[in-house]
Amino acid sequence: MILSLEGPRYAHRDWENETEMTTAIIKPQFSPLTIALMVVGFIVFWPLGLAMLAYIIWGEKFGGSPEKAQAYWNKGRSWCSSSKSQFRSHRYGSTSSGNAAFDDYRAEQLRRLEEERARLDAEIEAFHEYMANLNKAKDREEFDRFMNERRGSRQGYSDDNKPTNTDPNNGWGNNNG
Repeated sequence: MILSLEGPRYAHRDWENETEMTTAIIKPQFSPLTIALMVVGFIVFWPLGLAMLAYIIWGEKFGGSPEKAQAYWNKGRSWCSSSKSQFRSHRYGSTSSGNAAFDDYRAEQLRRLEEERARLDAEIEAFHEYMANLNKAKDREEFDRFMNERRGSRQGYSDDNKPTNTDPNNGWGNNNG
């Protein structure tokens, strides 16, 4: 809120150039109008709602003019490209330090780390295989126990799958009444 002789006035500031943003019809702020437009945008076509949300959040930085928006975009792109080049320069073995002894030491340490990493990966794989076999054995044991209980609960059968009842009616009694 900006106080002036005419009374309080709401405006947004362009923080890079320290100027007020008073030219936009819809100000980039969370107001009932912008929220309603954002919701309608999401309902109609989701990229419209997303664009409205981006305008609400980052609209002040664009300053309401295409030139400022392009300048902001170019500034972001230059930052991304400079960050990429810095990342590339810190990668292993991409540049020489200028000291041959240090470069040899670094190469040897990196080789040793790669061997250690390969050994650890092999141990991890062996452990996963061991756990898979352990789970298979546990599942097999549970299945066998289930089958034994199932066989045991069936009438007339024992563990050796032979009928134990010698009654010709299999325990149903005489149904002739």
